[in-house]
Amino acid sequence: MALIVQKFGGSSVCDASSIRRVAELIVNTHQAGHSVVVVVSAMGDMTDDLIDMAQQVSPLPPQRELDILLTAGERISMALLAMAIDARGIEARSYTGSQAGLITDDEHGHARIVEVVPRRIAAAIETGAVAIVAGFQGVGKATKDITTLGRGGSDTTAVALAAALKADVCEIYTDVDGVFTADPRVVPNAAKLGFLTYEEMLEMAAGGAKILMPRCVEYARRYNVPLHVRSSFSGLPGTRVGHEREGTDVEAAIISGVAHDRTQAKVTVVGLPDVPGVAASVFEAVATTGVDVDMIVQNVSAVETGMTDISFTLPRVDGIKARVALEEHHEEIGYERLLYDDEIGKLTLVGAGMRSAPGVSAKLFGALRDAQINIEMISTSEIRISVIMRQDQLDTAIRAVHTAFALDSDAGEAVVYGGTGR
Repeated sequence: MALIVQKFGGSSVCDASSIRRVAELIVNTHQAGHSVVVVVSAMGDMTDDLIDMAQQVSPLPPQRELDILLTAGERISMALLAMAIDARGIEARSYTGSQAGLITDDEHGHARIVEVVPRRIAAAIETGAVAIVAGFQGVGKATKDITTLGRGGSDTTAVALAAALKADVCEIYTDVDGVFTADPRVVPNAAKLGFLTYEEMLEMAAGGAKILMPRCVEYARRYNVPLHVRSSFSGLPGTRVGHEREGTDVEAAIISGVAHDRTQAKVTVVGLPDVPGVAASVFEAVATTGVDVDMIVQNVSAVETGMTDISFTLPRVDGIKARVALEEHHEEIGYERLLYDDEIGKLTLVGAGMRSAPGVSAKLFGALRDAQINIEMISTSEIRISVIMRQDQLDTAIRAVHTAFALDSDAGEAVVYGGTGR
């Protein structure tokens, strides 16, 4: 008998028939003798619909009220799912994030979990009931206001509960059969991966693979929570994520996969004086907005002018905030002008075998050259190479790199059951 935390995304509970199917899966797990805690997202695209509705009534809705609005989606899902499970003869109890003991800081819209006190959840499963928790939400430690965790917050909710309850595994159910060597919507013959280390999965997630969010994977790594990414539509074994298995030969698979991100923008600060502290002044200004910066490149200064440029990437949704902050500090920083580009795409090649495999960079850049792709920025780590290019060239680049590293599968096209993502 195991304690299993199961998380179901929006595409898995998009309508009544989907909720009934998910309820059947949960009941089967429970009847196999396991204790089950379920974390559920809002149905389908309900969160986006609620955001659209909020913007129709207010161009800049207060973040506190927006959090209260957005958490309604998960509450609807959890109640309907509890009803569907109860209809199958198994007791189910639904809980909001605050009722489940998810304590966060007080930052609305992107709160971070500071404590998990799942007393009511533990009590529910002790009696044999299925506990269903609304993902994506918690309660502020100081204000006691409802907070949301940001995109991918339901994954983080599931992992946080699994860690607090010392669950045997956290199963993340989605609309594909696991983690693939590339997004099967872009590369139909992508291959499913049986196992990834936390490190590899973190790099894939940071590179744009939306199957798991970086915060969720980092939390799992920190608290040693085994993850199992699988489909709620097929029931097939998926991709397991954990610490490196004993005896794993990383040289057997140099490259794990190709991730991509279409949601970034690039800011270039032109005409900076090349003196100590100028980079600090740029990023201190950006930091005041709470924006996460990704890739950074500083050009070599021109000898005749002593001036340089700094380019960095960030989420496109945060572009305006970063630009406003830099403009407010224009005189203090002393730059000439700002350039903003929201038509970029990021491709990331990931593989633990890169550490000991020469020629990976040459093969990557050769594949991009042959596909006539121009590279604008490059960033690397021990197991990752990321490049920025024109967004309209991204799909071509992904397929070219995927083929160049022999990642194409002979098993036929990967199945995407839900069609729109998670």
